[in-house]
Amino acid sequence: MFNSSGIRHLSLIPIWRRIRQQIEASKPPTPEDSAILRVLVQALVIVGIIATDVAAGTTMSLWAVPLSILGATWSWYRRRDRNIAVKFLLAIGMLVALGAFFGRLIEALNDTRVVLAELLIQVQVLHSFDLPRRSDLGYSMVIGLILLGVAGTVSQTLAFAPLLLIFLAIALPTLVFDYRSRLGLKPEKRPTGPRKKKKINYSQLGFYGFLFSLVLAIGLVIFAVMPRFPGYQLQTFPVSSPIEIPGDLDGRQIVNPGYDNGEGDGTGGDGTDGPGEIDETFYYGFNNRMNQNLRGEMTPKVVMRVRSQAEGFWRVLAFDRYTGQGWEIGRNEEATTLRRPSWSYQFNVPIDRTRLGRTQEIVQSYTAVSDLPNIIPALYEPKSLYFPTDQVTFDTEGSLRSPLGLVEGLTYTVISEVPYRDRSALSQAPTTYSQAIRNSYLQVPPEISDRVRQQTEEILAGAPNPVTSPYEQALYLAQYLKQNYSIPNDPFGLPFLGPEDDLVETFLFQQQGGYPDHFSTVYTVMLRSIGIPSRLVVGFAPGEFNPFTGLYVVRNTDAYAMTEVYFPEYGWFAFDPIPGHEIIPPSIQEYQPFSVLRMLWRWVAGWLPSPVTGFLQAVFSILGGWLVGSIVWLLRLFSRGWVGLLAGSILLTGLAFLVWLAWDGFRQWRYRRFLAKMPPVERLYQQMLDTLGRQGYRKHPAQTPFEYARELHQHQPETDSSAVDEISHAYVSWRYGGSEPNLAVLQERLKGLKKRSQLRRK
Repeated sequence: MFNSSGIRHLSLIPIWRRIRQQIEASKPPTPEDSAILRVLVQALVIVGIIATDVAAGTTMSLWAVPLSILGATWSWYRRRDRNIAVKFLLAIGMLVALGAFFGRLIEALNDTRVVLAELLIQVQVLHSFDLPRRSDLGYSMVIGLILLGVAGTVSQTLAFAPLLLIFLAIALPTLVFDYRSRLGLKPEKRPTGPRKKKKINYSQLGFYGFLFSLVLAIGLVIFAVMPRFPGYQLQTFPVSSPIEIPGDLDGRQIVNPGYDNGEGDGTGGDGTDGPGEIDETFYYGFNNRMNQNLRGEMTPKVVMRVRSQAEGFWRVLAFDRYTGQGWEIGRNEEATTLRRPSWSYQFNVPIDRTRLGRTQEIVQSYTAVSDLPNIIPALYEPKSLYFPTDQVTFDTEGSLRSPLGLVEGLTYTVISEVPYRDRSALSQAPTTYSQAIRNSYLQVPPEISDRVRQQTEEILAGAPNPVTSPYEQALYLAQYLKQNYSIPNDPFGLPFLGPEDDLVETFLFQQQGGYPDHFSTVYTVMLRSIGIPSRLVVGFAPGEFNPFTGLYVVRNTDAYAMTEVYFPEYGWFAFDPIPGHEIIPPSIQEYQPFSVLRMLWRWVAGWLPSPVTGFLQAVFSILGGWLVGSIVWLLRLFSRGWVGLLAGSILLTGLAFLVWLAWDGFRQWRYRRFLAKMPPVERLYQQMLDTLGRQGYRKHPAQTPFEYARELHQHQPETDSSAVDEISHAYVSWRYGGSEPNLAVLQERLKGLKKRSQLRRK
């Protein structure tokens, strides 16, 4: 250990002596004495920590919030001390936090947002023990804002929204007190005598309330109206932590908790064969065998949330073999196992790269909200899968399955090559099918084949115009089923099918309708009966789009079945024959940058009464029609030779001049109203800024009044600089100190400044 003589010897070293002199000569940092600013900054940090907890589902706030408050309290009482020992300990603590961060980072390379947020919270807790200066508080403000941003990217519900509003409400006064500190204004000292009761300035409270509402409204409008260009789509691929799989599990057998998977006695009620009742939670179609002799309905329940670059049908399974009362996957034994590298979460899914037609790459991220069978919903056709297991199963129908059920909280990402639907190209597609396609997708029970084919041909023969191509026939048949067959209101209204009954035959010739999925089954068999390859596909509708979170909220009741039709050289395309659904299911369209605004309108229209929605749509239609009609009339005028060109030019020039006059008058009126709403001192200061701005000396928003006045000393005569200094000091003293200046003197100074400005312009 060093003794006094050792320290004296150490002082003989030149470098050590120089360092010690610099330490002793350095002045301690100027502390921030505003307790209110410190409390507000700490409140911002606490809101950021809690928001991250709420969004990510962690419990960091249980220890971070009290420790951060303790650190801020310590900093307040020790703000005038050097705290060398504490700084040394804090540096060690930050190194430990960094080491722990790298350890967690290796385990969560798939999604580092929460891990980075945890590091930031740990750094902020340590940083809170050393906050002597205003700039240190500024760092904490930025950390709170970053944490709120991280929470916004992680959150999948509107539970984050109240915290955002609280943060905004705290941030506005925080910025005010931070600005006061930058101006060098000291906190007001409380008088020692009896205090007078200060009156509440309700007009000022109303102004701050209006400002808060205005900022919130502008933010929401900008979020909804801003175009979503493809370059803005960040392809971050969130995936859950790795899941260990027992060696004897694979995805060939689908395990649906709501139904017996073919292991019962098959006498009925087991969900796979014979009469039975629909489970209230799980969709009966997510199975190796789909029994459509079930009755009942599900209780709505949110099952997953989807973030996707485009809405679509979240496809799950496809069935190729019709059983007479349902469907089954006929070539399940041919399903293959896909494996991913140990260093990556990516599975490469085989796709057909020889097909014609344009496609678009769509990224989707799925999060299971409640337990699901071992299925993997995805837009058709998936080419890359980011999944937490070591292996998945890919079947002959282009479906993906997991070795284990999708548990609550599991997240995965899919990249799909989604084809555009070109009606003209598909209508001209070849009608020659390979033997493999004919063997798998033209199967119809011989007992009903002739009767169903005859009925289908009669329907097509009754079309107003000849329908010859398979694509047009598919469209016409789907529309016919929608218009001529019905869905019973009672989920138990239809009788069960007997052992010898056929679903398609009963639907077409006895009941004249059926349940929604029955329409898709009948439609698929009718297409097969006239030689058009087709299969039944099950999955989820897009769900309810939340414009504020950007997520599709999908429920179990969104699951249903529709039909995929095969077109040589182009692949499979879906058709929906269910009444109340669009024939062409939602998929990618030509790029629409204002899609979020359109979805926001749909969401708002869903809450409005039908008459109000109809009225607003009529108003929009009238305005749009008037605008389009005016443009067409003007184009026709220009096309009438030289006379029309001259008349159109005169008309446009006159309109432009009137618009300019109206805009100029509106600006002056708005400026007068803007000044009229200001207090006298602020009005004087604003007029001074406008006068100097017209001379080319505009005040930067980041400049304080004093900084702006000092800068003008280099460009203005002494008389003008003196006037600017006097008005600026009066404004700051009134704004932040509450003193009332001599308005008459200030007005004279402003008049002189304006007069000299006008003389210089002349």
